[in-house]
Amino acid sequence: MAHIDEWPEDARDELLNRPMPDFGPAPFVKGAALARRRVAIVSTAGLHRRSDAPFADGSADYRVIPADTPAGEIVMSHVSTNFDRTGFQRELNVVFPIDRLRELAGEGAIGSVAAFHYSFMGATPVERMEGSAREVARLLKGDHVDAVLLVPV
Repeated sequence: MAHIDEWPEDARDELLNRPMPDFGPAPFVKGAALARRRVAIVSTAGLHRRSDAPFADGSADYRVIPADTPAGEIVMSHVSTNFDRTGFQRELNVVFPIDRLRELAGEGAIGSVAAFHYSFMGATPVERMEGSAREVARLLKGDHVDAVLLVPV
């Protein structure tokens, strides 16, 4: 994995000085206890099922990953010279902790695991992702999800 202090100076400066959009204040909403919440995973690892189209560079769309998808059917199309896939290749749960969620549900620490989870391509400008993010929010609501584990990669 390349560390930012090892990047070429121009690439490092571009990333560190990239302007970030202002989404305004986030509303605070008190919810149910975690032991009663339905939890989904949203990742930026560029994950998808083998049968799905791979992500393109800078893609602002998303892929749906059903909870019952076998680990061997989940692939990663996130590509970057600054991205090390070793963790994913050794253990899916590094970027898609579905087994940990199942364990938490089995222990009663969370209420349930969502039927569907979602992955985006990392390193996509956030302004371009708003439409897809709204679609995923609608889908999460339809699955009665009230907590999301965000897995930035």
